[in-house]
Amino acid sequence: MRWRKILVPLAVATALGAVVARAEEDKSAQSIEQYREALKDGNPAELYESSGEELWKKPAGPKNVSLEKCDLGLGAGVVKGAYAQLPRYFKDTDKVQDAESRVLTCMSTLQGVDVAKYVNASFGTPEKDDLNAIATYISGQSKGVPVKVSLALPKEQQMYDLGKRMFYYQGGSHDFSCATCHGEEGRRIRLQDLPALATKKGAGSAWTSWPAYRVSAGQMWGMQWRINDCFRQQRFPEPVYASDVTIALSMFMAANANGALMDTPGIKR
Repeated sequence: MRWRKILVPLAVATALGAVVARAEEDKSAQSIEQYREALKDGNPAELYESSGEELWKKPAGPKNVSLEKCDLGLGAGVVKGAYAQLPRYFKDTDKVQDAESRVLTCMSTLQGVDVAKYVNASFGTPEKDDLNAIATYISGQSKGVPVKVSLALPKEQQMYDLGKRMFYYQGGSHDFSCATCHGEEGRRIRLQDLPALATKKGAGSAWTSWPAYRVSAGQMWGMQWRINDCFRQQRFPEPVYASDVTIALSMFMAANANGALMDTPGIKR
């Protein structure tokens, strides 16, 4: 009986402590969201979007032509709404491509650029900054457009399936996977919600907000950079830029996000 008198108040106190802690976390998360909303009015990503548009329209490369005739899937030169349907299969390359890999194709075929220097350049270099800016411009032209990524063709379905396998694949020194952080709803890190990317809600909130300006880094990140950093945090080897594994993970997220409205360029912590 004496132990009951001790344990019951202790259990109540513990429960109350958990409620208070959760309330504090919710309050902090709400404050972070309010902070993001306030930053949107002066989102530096808009500068990258403008820069990307200039790069898109500027003649460059050995052929001295612009990227304005680049086919992003909706016909040569059509940018409006294209990002909302990427990644997708392209007949001319016989590949499923995302925005960045498709831009590389157009730089090579239209402008005659040797894209190896862009692929091999480190993130944060002028080459990668240019690609991020162009991807930001393309994504901004789909703002408010519903995500509509097709899995109708065999190679599109295969890429989605590869992305799903990669999402759940565990490895590296810490035996992590993408699902370690993004496999369940309600997970957080440093008071940041971690979206469950296998769900429509979670994938929708994540996919539609990148490319995004990282306030903490003072940099503009495209999805290729975001995925690269996830590999780093998993202690995996760095993936090759615009490789199948990165596009497959994008395909997995994008297809899961179908129906959500694009809201790029975004802004992140």
